[in-house]
Amino acid sequence: MSQQRGSEYDVAVVGGGLVGSATAWGLARLGQKVALLDEGDVAVRPSRGNFALVWVQGKGLGMPEYAGWTKRSADGWTEFATLLRDQTGIDVAYDRPGGFYPALSEAELEARAQQLQRLHNQPGVVRYDYEILDRAALKKELPFIGPDVAGASYCPLDGHCNSLRLLRALHAGLQRSGVAYLPNRRVERIEARDGGFRLVTGAGEVGVGKVVLAAGHDNVRLAPMVGLEAPVRPERGHIIVTEKTMPFLRHPVGFIRQTDEGGVMIGDSFEDAGLDVGVRVGVVSTIAERAVRIFPLLGQLNVVRTWAAQRVMSRDGFPIYEQSATAPGAFLATCHSGVTLAANHALALAPHIAAGRLPQDFDVFSARRFHVPEAA
Repeated sequence: MSQQRGSEYDVAVVGGGLVGSATAWGLARLGQKVALLDEGDVAVRPSRGNFALVWVQGKGLGMPEYAGWTKRSADGWTEFATLLRDQTGIDVAYDRPGGFYPALSEAELEARAQQLQRLHNQPGVVRYDYEILDRAALKKELPFIGPDVAGASYCPLDGHCNSLRLLRALHAGLQRSGVAYLPNRRVERIEARDGGFRLVTGAGEVGVGKVVLAAGHDNVRLAPMVGLEAPVRPERGHIIVTEKTMPFLRHPVGFIRQTDEGGVMIGDSFEDAGLDVGVRVGVVSTIAERAVRIFPLLGQLNVVRTWAAQRVMSRDGFPIYEQSATAPGAFLATCHSGVTLAANHALALAPHIAAGRLPQDFDVFSARRFHVPEAA
């Protein structure tokens, strides 16, 4: 596709995290001349603090289309990881052994079963296998569970990866594809000009034919510049990482996973704390206590790292994908599942952006849904 008059690039992606990097990588793969503008390390970095799940089960209650979008990405992840490895030599350690979501009481297990049933009873929802396992059945699959575990839900479509290696692979792939990576380029203004856009930064202007806003929390500020809206908010989550230990857990278990390197990641908090990423000892203690009830052997391990990071959450928790009606060529992409949806952003979303238009089935993900009056 030819560039717009006065443009240096076919498309600029604003935001160098997982959403922006995967989208830029997909665009470059299609032959687009791409610039990736990254604010730099002063930015809040959800992509460096996430839990690295490629997760399907339980997603889409209230928006069945999201269940289908999530499954599509998970199904595309093997191809995506293979393409990255073939291009860069970096193995992102993707594995899809199926995932468990544990319950610490019969009441919790029943609530989980009802939640999944409601999700799968939605009209038009994608069908996939899952099951509810009682304690005896679960112990055959996860022999190290503690006495408090009543059972779990299981879905064979769930998996995980090494997300830091994923971000590294994407950026290595971008470099090999000739993408112009422009760090420390906070976008101050976006102006429609010459049939395209001028992105004004502290280091000068960048001319592009199309622009993709994938800047996470900063999309709130940027979206109105191109006639769009990004009603997102930060949600803090804590993560604990233990020392490396013997392999005992191949499957991701909701908020506990053993990494390919041997350490165990634990993350189970959802906090309204603004953009504060300070670690709270009380929250960490609560997370650790629940994890030890599920796998008592975790109580014998040393903690080597703890951090807090911010999810990018819309009002209803679902992604926002939209193209501007008033500034053609401007697109918005934001979600809190940057790892799970990375395959879609690279292999499904990028082709539509390259073509200059999102298809009608993306309308459900538009921010316009937040302005539909609720029935009395």
